[in-house]
Amino acid sequence: MARSYPLESIDLEFFDSAPVTYVIDVNLPASPARAWAELTRQNTLDWCRAIKSIEFTSPAPYGVGTTRKASLGPGLALSEHFFVWDENPETGEYRNAFHAVSASTPGVKRFGELTEIRPADVGCRLVWSFALELSTSAKAVTAFSGPTAASVFKTVETDTIRHFAKLSPQT
Repeated sequence: MARSYPLESIDLEFFDSAPVTYVIDVNLPASPARAWAELTRQNTLDWCRAIKSIEFTSPAPYGVGTTRKASLGPGLALSEHFFVWDENPETGEYRNAFHAVSASTPGVKRFGELTEIRPADVGCRLVWSFALELSTSAKAVTAFSGPTAASVFKTVETDTIRHFAKLSPQT
């Protein structure tokens, strides 16, 4: 079994104050409910070339306290714990946030994601925020910051837009 390095937890404020942040802010041609269903299903993000697998390790229905495992690039895996999970089907507003509990590579101090979906004039708006604090490990710095990370996040954004464009419109 691969080694696991513990990470510190975060709160919502961390998405505004983290040393390294990246935000994907796009409109998707899907209803908020459909986008939420795609982003919160078992094996989500299977459309992203930069992500090997995402597996919920808690039973549905998901909510605060839900756990997940993510296998990202070569040798990088995260264990995730959701500390926010809000669903409002009446308004079409959804959000969740997790912090990584552990990572398979040293050098990451804190990491989290915040996903927000709300109605747009056409389809929905997805605001997907990533927040990170590194320790001093050169390997982690290379993997999570600079041009390498920016290109990975851009690939995730492009693959997500492409995936939702292929779905039935407004479902």
